[in-house]
Amino acid sequence: MISYYGVADVKESLRLDGDENDAIVLRLLRAIPTYIEQATGLDAADQENEPMCAVVADFLVQLWYMPEQIDTARYQRVIDSLLASIR
Repeated sequence: MISYYGVADVKESLRLDGDENDAIVLRLLRAIPTYIEQATGLDAADQENEPMCAVVADFLVQLWYMPEQIDTARYQRVIDSLLASIR
């Protein structure tokens, strides 16, 4: 698990209450470091020292959790731009 972005952060970002979505939230959290590493080359340890990773994580969970409610192309462009700034 990553320390720079946790369950509470996901729930706040997605405006989730209770624990009925925790299994999904945990799966999303586990996927974030791998996604960022593949896009930037930063391993999970290096991501801990890069504040922008938490911002990317916030956008990723919104994109992955509720794609039908957002402009996915716009979110993906933002994510790609943020990841480019980390590289």
